[in-house]
Amino acid sequence: MGRVGGTARCGKCVEGATYGGAVTSREARHPRPRTIWDEGRTPGSEVAALLVALLLSVLALDLLLSGRLGLLFDLAFVTLCMGAAIAVRPSSFFTVGVLPPLAMLLAVLLVAVAEPSAVAHRGDGFVQATISGLANHGVALAVGYLLCLGVLGTRRHLDAGDPSTAQK
Repeated sequence: MGRVGGTARCGKCVEGATYGGAVTSREARHPRPRTIWDEGRTPGSEVAALLVALLLSVLALDLLLSGRLGLLFDLAFVTLCMGAAIAVRPSSFFTVGVLPPLAMLLAVLLVAVAEPSAVAHRGDGFVQATISGLANHGVALAVGYLLCLGVLGTRRHLDAGDPSTAQK
């Protein structure tokens, strides 16, 4: 430690800042390095719009390639849910927290209206195709939703312990 202006400082402290006796914890003197959890600063409405647009693009691609909603859609759904949870700013956590089930429902509803045989049997109606589609992609929905909530919970926990990321 060195002395700057009569105040003890270590070599890792922010240049130009003084730390007197009132600051006792290491975390208060040394800000936590930025991680992937700190990157999200996009408004929830923009993240939601981007997620839905990308999900519908993948949906169209999967239908073009295979004629049904399949593994490509499921993997993209899980990835997009995690990406949305990382990209959103802390004040919009609720928006992204309720987004995965609504996005999956929207995607399956659109396919059930346009081409029910892509998510259900040929003779099934709109309601049955919607239920079958949600049931067939339930694992992807559960995994995507749990990962999204897990990332949001981790970010909230880390933000609560870091005074430099206090919500405004």
